[in-house]
Amino acid sequence: MRYVAAYLLLNLGGNDSPSEADIKNLLKKAGVGIDDEKLKFVMSQLKGKDINEILAEGAKKLASVPAGGAAPTSGGAGGAGAAGGAAEAAEEKKEESEEEESD
Repeated sequence: MRYVAAYLLLNLGGNDSPSEADIKNLLKKAGVGIDDEKLKFVMSQLKGKDINEILAEGAKKLASVPAGGAAPTSGGAGGAGAAGGAAEAAEEKKEESEEEESD
């Protein structure tokens, strides 16, 4: 992932076709380790391709991945209800202790 991120950063910086040396230089400046085999693999996959087309293809693939839908929403609501109940109980205890102090 670091190699793709470096490639994209260099591309955004105006380098339309970053080389392995460009990526290595950027990663070294950032203090990030480099695995030459992985870098060569990434470069072979990106060679001769337009980065905008690659991003568009990736977006299409991600669009078909299920995101989970309503499960987190319903879980969050249950948690909020429980938290609300706890807050009410704490408030009742506070009221009781205030009443005892006033006696």
